[in-house]
Amino acid sequence: MCGIVGIVEYAAREPNIDVAMLERMSTVLAHRGPDDAGTWVSPDRRCGLGFRRLSIIDLSAAGHQPMSTPDGRWTIVFNGEIYNHQQLRSELETLGYRYRSRTDTETILYGFDAWGEQLFERMHGMWALAMWDSHTCELVCARDRIGKKPLYWWHRDGRFIFASEIKAILEHPAVTREVEWEELPIYLTLSATSHERTLFQGISKLPAAHMLRLRPNGQIIMRHYWKPRPMPDVSRLTLAEAENEVLRLLRQAIADRMMSDVPFGVFLSGGLDSSINVALMAELMDRPVTTFTVGYRDHDRYNEHVHARRISDLFGTMHHEVLIGHSDALPLLETMVWHEDEPNGDPVCIPLYFLARLTRSSGTTVIQVGEGSDEQFVGYPWMVREWKFGRSWWRWYSLLPVQFRRIVYTIVKPIFQQRGAYRALDYVRRAASNDPLYWGGGADIVPTYLELLFTRQWAELAQQPCHYVRRLSQEASQILPHTTLLQQMVWYEFEHRLPELLLMRVDKITMAHSVEARVPFLDYRLVEFTMNLPDRLRMPDGKTPKLLLKRAAERLLPKDIVYRRKQGFAAPMDEWLRTVWYNYAQSTILDSYFVRSGVLSRFAVQHLFYLLRNKQQRVGKSIYALLNLALWYRRFFGG
Repeated sequence: MCGIVGIVEYAAREPNIDVAMLERMSTVLAHRGPDDAGTWVSPDRRCGLGFRRLSIIDLSAAGHQPMSTPDGRWTIVFNGEIYNHQQLRSELETLGYRYRSRTDTETILYGFDAWGEQLFERMHGMWALAMWDSHTCELVCARDRIGKKPLYWWHRDGRFIFASEIKAILEHPAVTREVEWEELPIYLTLSATSHERTLFQGISKLPAAHMLRLRPNGQIIMRHYWKPRPMPDVSRLTLAEAENEVLRLLRQAIADRMMSDVPFGVFLSGGLDSSINVALMAELMDRPVTTFTVGYRDHDRYNEHVHARRISDLFGTMHHEVLIGHSDALPLLETMVWHEDEPNGDPVCIPLYFLARLTRSSGTTVIQVGEGSDEQFVGYPWMVREWKFGRSWWRWYSLLPVQFRRIVYTIVKPIFQQRGAYRALDYVRRAASNDPLYWGGGADIVPTYLELLFTRQWAELAQQPCHYVRRLSQEASQILPHTTLLQQMVWYEFEHRLPELLLMRVDKITMAHSVEARVPFLDYRLVEFTMNLPDRLRMPDGKTPKLLLKRAAERLLPKDIVYRRKQGFAAPMDEWLRTVWYNYAQSTILDSYFVRSGVLSRFAVQHLFYLLRNKQQRVGKSIYALLNLALWYRRFFGG
């Protein structure tokens, strides 16, 4: 895993890339690649690329980047891993290409030279990359199918800048720091900004499964190069056949991700996903699997140590644990904000930070994680709840005239507000506005509370999440015609929450400690299979979360582990904010730029703390999102 940066000066009469600037941008990303660094400037001085290397494959100097083809046409900076690069290499060698290293980077260079954009559909892995074509003076950028690796870009006044992290782009003096106000309510509601823009005005994201081509005249062409292909035969499978295929694809995915020239291990929570990772890795290894677990000293109900230790004993792993408390986490909040680039509303960043630090200190560089399983196999209880609700009350209520639903919303609104039932009220609002039922699992501060949170001058921002969710729903209908509510829910998770919240959480926090995280459940072949699953296979009994995966896992794990009630990887945010963090969080948020400048209502912020402490409502995650926002602005804007 690595950090990449680049500058293209396409409009200047006499372009002259500043190498010192490239090096400063690259140095900001040293945590992503402590093993090597490099810069490259094209002969015409129009393009400059910078690189920080975390050595995983071919640890020799032959893996140095930026890397060019022997004829000098293509030069690349690449962040990620291509798991099938050996197979692609064999094909390319047959075509006459001669290698100078054992790296997957060289395979991408020759593969693009041979096959062009079709290469991205042939690669298996995770990537964010940029390639300069010295013949056409074009820049090609691409992000992997699921969005495991980030790529940000800025484009103005004849200049294009990109990087693995936003902080590197901010190093360039041409980039000014301003808030992208339309993204603020999307973050507050969904815990992350949209899949196209960031909270920094002018800095965009390259969406998952997209490539970008910068023409010599500055024109940007974007292409969505991959969507899950239809697989009609999947709908005809029996349940047993589906279980067999899930297990086969998982074995393949985990075997592929054991490609490494450095030590690797597994984050082990003791839950189903991480336990499957351990079981399948143990099948393929001739030495013990290395496992890592995090827990809390004062909140046992959040701990899964007993279950993790049982898995460790069962498979004879080399097990490592770390216990943390509120006093360990609090001093690191501002450090995490810097690594996150944008505020990330998921408190799981806290235990993940300590887990990644433990991993690196143990000498392990590559780690397998379990993200993506719950989204595909409907593992979250709230997904099952929304699905059942959508097939019953919501379905029938939506048949009523819109005008009637709007009248109901108007009548019940003050009653629900008085009780502090803003989440429940938002379902009534969605029905009245013809909004989609499903908003994912990251909906923290819902629009019915945003109306209170934003002051009158900024009130129109409260509608931005509604516009964004409607757009995602429309795209789902276009991409997945004649689909069920359950399939649309899964697609929604893959379009926003998974790549922009969960995978960015994994990438930024693990890379803060120079650790590479791999995600076997998000192998695109498994994703394509699960995207085509009919409801009868994805939810065989109509009520048990993750039942298809659990039935497959019975062949690997004891049944009491497989069918243990989901606990979830979480942080005791309600408990900390209600007690030991209460004064700190309240004063930090109320003194933040957003409250002082009149964007957010002081009363609405105080009301959230009232609901937390006096009404015992579980709004700690909403308050954490505001706290993260306040710390983000202080760190990046100084206010």
